[in-house]
Amino acid sequence: MLVSIHGRNFKDEYTPYIIDLLYALKQKKVDLVIQKQYASYLQKKGLLGKVGHQTYQDKNDYPIGIDFHISLGGDGTLLESVTHICEKETPMLGINMGRLGYLAPVSPKEINSALDELFSGEYHLEKRTMIHLDSNLDLFSGVNFGLNELAILKRDTSSMIIVHTYLNDQFLNSYWADGLLISTPTGSTGYSLSCGGPVLMPESNSFIITPVSPHNLNVRPLIVSDDVSLRFEIESRAKKFLVALDARSVAIDLSVRLKARKESFKANLVQLNSVRYLNTLRSKLNWGLDIRN
Repeated sequence: MLVSIHGRNFKDEYTPYIIDLLYALKQKKVDLVIQKQYASYLQKKGLLGKVGHQTYQDKNDYPIGIDFHISLGGDGTLLESVTHICEKETPMLGINMGRLGYLAPVSPKEINSALDELFSGEYHLEKRTMIHLDSNLDLFSGVNFGLNELAILKRDTSSMIIVHTYLNDQFLNSYWADGLLISTPTGSTGYSLSCGGPVLMPESNSFIITPVSPHNLNVRPLIVSDDVSLRFEIESRAKKFLVALDARSVAIDLSVRLKARKESFKANLVQLNSVRYLNTLRSKLNWGLDIRN
């Protein structure tokens, strides 16, 4: 079996868990492919030792035929992993060594049991819709999709921007705000949620259009089918504004044309049978907790 790994620098307290992971994979006779910078980091910390492995850099040399990808970090690390895998749709298991961990629900203490479930087939795949950005410029070096959201935001100014938005080429609204988010169901628990957007179940075939601090208080988030196309025209006193896909952003001027649609491929998230999405949702959002109890 072939397994790829991507991660970020971690605190010393996580070292025993990394050792457990590498030992467990070795015991299961797994062939490893580790992201190049992360492999160097593990080598410097003396954790790879004689663990045989190959390396990859990014999407351009991510191997074909990987059975599973393991993301070691928080949600940001898993979002980076998505940009490595792209259309290969390799199933991803997120192990949370970060902060929140919506997308990486497995705790370090559960590594051994999680691997046992994974290799015994006690899981299912959640196919997560992603959003694709079309533009007259190559803004993101070919990685023009996001698992969470597309964000159009003001930059370095107190002035709001106006985002003229068209749904299937029909005028929808002019959003006078700090920005506008087009979120996937996965991203509904992220930036959109903090701006007053609803939580969608992962299998929902929808996008959420969420204004960021709108000038008109009667403008509210709108749920639309993910089969639509969206077109944006930006108006602003400033010469530049920001466009972001998940955690990646670029500053552009008003001449750039932007369109959004559903990506043609999906992100495959491994959902272990012992880890329930609704349990994760309740836990991360602290539902049902009351300081009076």
